[in-house]
Amino acid sequence: MDRNEHSASYGDLTPSTYATLSATDIAEGVRSGAFTARAVIEAAIERIRQVNGPLNAMTVIRHDEALGEASALDAALASGDPARIRTFGADGPLAGVPVAVKEEYDVAGLPTTLGGYGNSSPAQRDSEAIRRLRRAGAIIIGKTTMPEFGQIPLTNSERYGLTLNPWDETRSPGGSSGGSAVAVAAGMVPIGLGADGGGSIRIPAACCGLVGLKPARGRISPAPLSEHWHGLVSLGAITRTVADTAVVNDVLAGTMPSDTFVAPPLPMSHVEATLQTSRSFTVAWSARPATPGVAMSAEVERALRATVALLEGMGHHMKETRRVWPAAADAFLTQFASGMAIEAAAVEHPQLLEGRTRATADIGRTIPRFMLDRALRRSEAIARMIDARFLTHADVLLLPTLPVMTPEADALSGVGALTSASGSTVFVANTAIFNVSGHPALSLPAPVSASSLPIGMQFVARPGREDVLMALAAQIEQRVGGWPSPRMGE
Repeated sequence: MDRNEHSASYGDLTPSTYATLSATDIAEGVRSGAFTARAVIEAAIERIRQVNGPLNAMTVIRHDEALGEASALDAALASGDPARIRTFGADGPLAGVPVAVKEEYDVAGLPTTLGGYGNSSPAQRDSEAIRRLRRAGAIIIGKTTMPEFGQIPLTNSERYGLTLNPWDETRSPGGSSGGSAVAVAAGMVPIGLGADGGGSIRIPAACCGLVGLKPARGRISPAPLSEHWHGLVSLGAITRTVADTAVVNDVLAGTMPSDTFVAPPLPMSHVEATLQTSRSFTVAWSARPATPGVAMSAEVERALRATVALLEGMGHHMKETRRVWPAAADAFLTQFASGMAIEAAAVEHPQLLEGRTRATADIGRTIPRFMLDRALRRSEAIARMIDARFLTHADVLLLPTLPVMTPEADALSGVGALTSASGSTVFVANTAIFNVSGHPALSLPAPVSASSLPIGMQFVARPGREDVLMALAAQIEQRVGGWPSPRMGE
């Protein structure tokens, strides 16, 4: 079948049709000639124009640049020249796929705002993650909202305002990668790049009914940084399907000589792991929130127990654990505040940072080195305790991503650093501990919810075992028949 014959089966690539396509659908369609990369980008730009307005997910659209890059990819594919095809990623796993990236990634020609006014000069070169995406054929269509420096688990800032959840516009999409999650959930892009320093990929994935993997510490290079927040932050992506999460993480995985942390090698690729449909796992599950003093809502607990029943029905061995969680707050807050101080010192205009950002950075600057070193040693001890208490006799640990339902959109707006920190506790109660420990953790939509809002379930594996998470996630997705999406622009 030639390119024209194949394309006839798709017809025109309308924005509504585009919004239903996964990244793997798009790449296959571009490589086979079912449609052009330019048609994909045109549809993506129009979809963004249709639905972004009230949601406020995108900060900038690379309109002309993205269209030009798509046309160049199409021309390379049409040329049949293998060298040219490779140069433009036209044969890559993400050929022609539009990707939206959080405002903390360097994209050449755009300022890296970090969600505020601290930087104004365009980045001179792409970060390593962006370079890898381009090499795989992806097209960076624009950037997405985040709270300044990603310091709260919601998405609002003085510069960009509130970002709203497409499932319910009175609710937050979570954060701090909320703009990327909204862009994916609303069908603007199939892949949104995020970063997770306390739950910032998993929380918005949970709030928006998406798949969000925080890879093991050191799995994806943070270059040009050597590390971020003393190792709390992992880069990653939010998608609508497990297959897309696997593909993009295979593209992003790998370290650079400048990296401080290096993850244990994967036993197989993320994509290979999703094909392990017959693997059976022992899953330890906990209804005890990982932070003392936090209570789980009744609706979230019902979703947890429904997930347990689903996995048991699939043949996995389920066992409830009541083990006590190690205390991680001191280690997390020390690394977080010190990391914020380092980040604040690196921006062009520190005087233009939000008040709560400056206040947190001021606290971080007072932390002596011996306290930071003690926090880092405590993080290593916490990782060992999690393995010993929960993963010695289990392949996977299961607990809700958030112990409560999706928060109101304006929660934590206009409050100071200390109020932000205390108010964030309930939302990061089950996620931040795994940033401290460095374990890989994945959020998937729960199989049931009594309300119209999604609920996320978090799966955690031993360091270096993202393959286990991918295999189990693919099985769950297949069993439930995929994840529902909000009805936008229909």
